[in-house]
Amino acid sequence: MRWLKSVRTRMLVIALLPALILLPMVLAYTVKSLIDRLDEVLIDKVAGELTIAHQHLAGLLNGRRAGIAALGESTDFVAVRNDPAALSALLETRSAALGLDFLYFVDGSDPIDAARWPVVASALEGQARAEIDIFEGDDLARISPTIAARALLPLVPTVAAVPTDRIEETRGMVVHAAAPARGGALVGGTLLNHNLAFIDEINNLVYPSGRITQSGQGTATIFLEDVRISTNVRLFEDVRALGTRVSAAVRARVLDEGQVWLDRAFVVNDWYVSAYEPIVDSFGNRVGMLYVGFLEAPFVAAERRTLIEIGVAFVIVLAVSVPVLLRWARGIFAPLEKMNAVIGAVEEGDLSARSGQPVPDDEIGRVAGHLDHLLDQLEERDRRLRDWAEELEERVADRTRDLEEANRQIEATTRQLIVSEKLAAIGEITAGVAHEINNPLAVIQGNLDVVRDDLGARAQPLKTEFTLIQEQIQAIHILVSKLLRFARPEEYADGGTGNDPDDVIRDTMPLVQHLLAKAKVDVGLDLNAGAVVAMNQTELQQVLINLMVNAIQAMPDGGRLDLKTRAEDTKIRITVADTGSGMSEEVLARIFDPFYTTKRSEGTGLGLSISRNLVARGGGTITVDSRPGEGARFDILLPVAVSA
Repeated sequence: MRWLKSVRTRMLVIALLPALILLPMVLAYTVKSLIDRLDEVLIDKVAGELTIAHQHLAGLLNGRRAGIAALGESTDFVAVRNDPAALSALLETRSAALGLDFLYFVDGSDPIDAARWPVVASALEGQARAEIDIFEGDDLARISPTIAARALLPLVPTVAAVPTDRIEETRGMVVHAAAPARGGALVGGTLLNHNLAFIDEINNLVYPSGRITQSGQGTATIFLEDVRISTNVRLFEDVRALGTRVSAAVRARVLDEGQVWLDRAFVVNDWYVSAYEPIVDSFGNRVGMLYVGFLEAPFVAAERRTLIEIGVAFVIVLAVSVPVLLRWARGIFAPLEKMNAVIGAVEEGDLSARSGQPVPDDEIGRVAGHLDHLLDQLEERDRRLRDWAEELEERVADRTRDLEEANRQIEATTRQLIVSEKLAAIGEITAGVAHEINNPLAVIQGNLDVVRDDLGARAQPLKTEFTLIQEQIQAIHILVSKLLRFARPEEYADGGTGNDPDDVIRDTMPLVQHLLAKAKVDVGLDLNAGAVVAMNQTELQQVLINLMVNAIQAMPDGGRLDLKTRAEDTKIRITVADTGSGMSEEVLARIFDPFYTTKRSEGTGLGLSISRNLVARGGGTITVDSRPGEGARFDILLPVAVSA
């Protein structure tokens, strides 16, 4: 117990406590938080990929429905409607063009067929419809023996699946579409069994080349109940896992309970971060599942590498810091132990005891020197010291108060220095991160432009993907700009001489060019400002982007967007006009109200409110003129900047 109370022990504990106890605890908490966050990010990622796959499947349904509806309304169909032979030839020709495996005409004389399939019944009642339906093998054989043969799938015994006595799947999952036609309905369908082209299309859309989940790691599957009927999951290197079945746990959650599965799951022969959602047929029954997922192994390996690197770094830090800490601690407790020994000797009556060794020139060293000096004078000054005791106590009290005040001032100054250094470090880190993002972002933008130029017309099928990439690049550009403005505001502050609105509009056009091209909107520029305005360039650009994006969204089928600038006495008028759907008086009355939006879940209702505030802060006004069906015109009136 005496050893535990020694100065040496306590100094060693003080020196080693942060390195051996506190640091590992903080490190363990940090690592756990990082791993938990990575798991959350992976689940969010696969949830977003399931949404993309779901939208693509919905697009397939809508495309088949629209194609059949267009055929039913075409002049070609009307021309051969009453000629069975010509009608059969037309349907056979158009079936392949529409991506259908079968296409036939019903006139409603077969009530059994109409009553059996809600899709057909809706078409006979005048409503086009497309759903996923399950066809029995006999139904497929009546339509086409070839289709029935394509639907046939031998079942592969699968570990953890629900036990079954079946050895093959004869049913077919069909994209079942029907549309009204003169005197009846056109009915068509696309078989999803063995439809590898469609599942590969989904996989390439969800997991495009260059993503973190490369081909072979990202997978997609369509299930008929719990059987894989179309998948790019592999049993072996070149053998797809058709006929294998999903685990009983996933089946119970998705098919039996109707919930979405977002978790890791064992898929055929490996662990995947997986997302499953139920597929519902035209009768409202859960008949299958849509699945996307990617290999968990690369992320587990990355976690393992990170943990190893952190562990190695921690060991290196300990190996370097512990000897240094021990050396510093020894420099403190060694002189203290010597002084303690001297004091003990004096207490025992040996007044000649001294430390008698070189001591460092610090507080402890000076204390040791003073101790020796005091001991030298102890005998001759003992009586005098007693006389000075009261005076010395008063001086000590005064000095203590001075020291306390000095310590308080030092502590306050130290806190201020720490805060200043932290703020400076945050600024440097923020600027560094922003500039480091810009380098790879420029490479991504350059390579994207090269890919689009090289592909030329072949890039048209990937137009949506390129647009999404361009939008995300722009979003990152904006984020980087905000980071740089935070880190180095003096570099981005306006010089006080104003901004030419014509130049601001020209600089803004590339930011919305991809949206203009996508919406097929023509742009007219009539820029004759002839002066500069005092409004901040970034804020003016934010207002212009908001107005142009609103105009583009008001013209989903194309149109024209005009931007004009004119000088009016001491003000500059900026006009943004479109040929969109326009606005009613009720909408105009509330258009600048915060949180008011006509876009439902697609908007926040803050864009125009913020724009009005920014213009007002620049000393200007913004007005709108619009009528339903006649487009809208926004006028921004800003004061001309006064020269210094």
